[in-house]
Amino acid sequence: MTTDCWGKLIGKLAADGALTPEWEPAFAAVPRAGFLPDLLWQHDVESGDVEAVDRARDPQRWRAAAESGDPLVTQWDDGAHGGAGEGRVASSSASAPSVVASMLRDLDVRPGQRVLEVGTGTGWNAGLLAHRLGAGAVTTVEVDQALADAARAALRRHGLRAVTVVCGDGFQGHRAGAPYDRIIVTCGLKAFPGALLEQCRPGGVIVVPWGTSFTHTEATAALTVAQDGLSARGTFTDLVQFMSLRAQRRDQLRYAEYVTEESREKAEAGATGLTLEETVAGDWDVSRFVLGLLVPQCTVLFDEPQNGRRPVWLCSLTNDRSWACVLFREDGRESTVYQYGDRRLWDEVEAAHAWWRAQGRPGLGRLGLTVGDGQQQVWVDDPERIVQAHQPV
Repeated sequence: MTTDCWGKLIGKLAADGALTPEWEPAFAAVPRAGFLPDLLWQHDVESGDVEAVDRARDPQRWRAAAESGDPLVTQWDDGAHGGAGEGRVASSSASAPSVVASMLRDLDVRPGQRVLEVGTGTGWNAGLLAHRLGAGAVTTVEVDQALADAARAALRRHGLRAVTVVCGDGFQGHRAGAPYDRIIVTCGLKAFPGALLEQCRPGGVIVVPWGTSFTHTEATAALTVAQDGLSARGTFTDLVQFMSLRAQRRDQLRYAEYVTEESREKAEAGATGLTLEETVAGDWDVSRFVLGLLVPQCTVLFDEPQNGRRPVWLCSLTNDRSWACVLFREDGRESTVYQYGDRRLWDEVEAAHAWWRAQGRPGLGRLGLTVGDGQQQVWVDDPERIVQAHQPV
């Protein structure tokens, strides 16, 4: 049964264009609340805070969280964490309904098609697909046995017993059920799995959140498989943040452990006129996503403001341990830069930013991804215009 709060959220998603008319009945019939555990953690996107919500202690607040537009953490530390506090690494979640709706829109499913989902999580996304296409048309893969079991039970409670829930490595897809007409990935990828391309029909669509090591932000791409089945390509649509595919997850780098005293002493000082706001300021700024494309094997870390300056660190993920630190001034004046190692990472950022400006600051609609033959290439405007790392001159 659709509650007033959930109904209002559906209306808002529809008005915003995330939820298309053909998906509204599924959202109404299969609400997110029916797939959530009794203990969850609500994530405030604006502040970044995460707070536990226990259904047994406060059922009204739990219901409000379940029917909100917020992403909800449902597991920490691959299930090893207990209690209501935050764990070390969030390892499963219920995505924001707006993200779920947008990705299903991009998937462009039709009656009679068969779908593979990578990353079952709570099972809600699989439930929506099953309501639209029929339970027998949906296969979903989850690496965590406990999550797979819980999702299977939730689907059965909704009368969707024929959904095939597989516990396995989503990077390998599920060859036994191939070929699929559509594949949707609900975890972040840095390297596209070749198995998914092999298991999707020519002309089929693969929707995937894809990103770089630069930040935790990915962009969704709807890739159409070529008629020869050897490649797939499509444009980026929305900036998102997903938990990484576990096979591609990496520990959070800490600059204090990465930057040695010796390297601090040898670092070269310089200056930059670029500001924090026009380069790496926000998770949802396309400029930061683009910089990740052009400054490979690098991650950006933010320090707390100090004396009117915001230190931002760039650390190379290669073995050379190069780093850069920019002390961005809050008053917008020229900022001091320190660089160490074989790579001059801030010089690479400046060269990348100059290239981006020269291209007319292309956003997601102009940027696309091609995968195939073990490669992945990002392009701007045309698949032949490959985006390459731009070295400083």
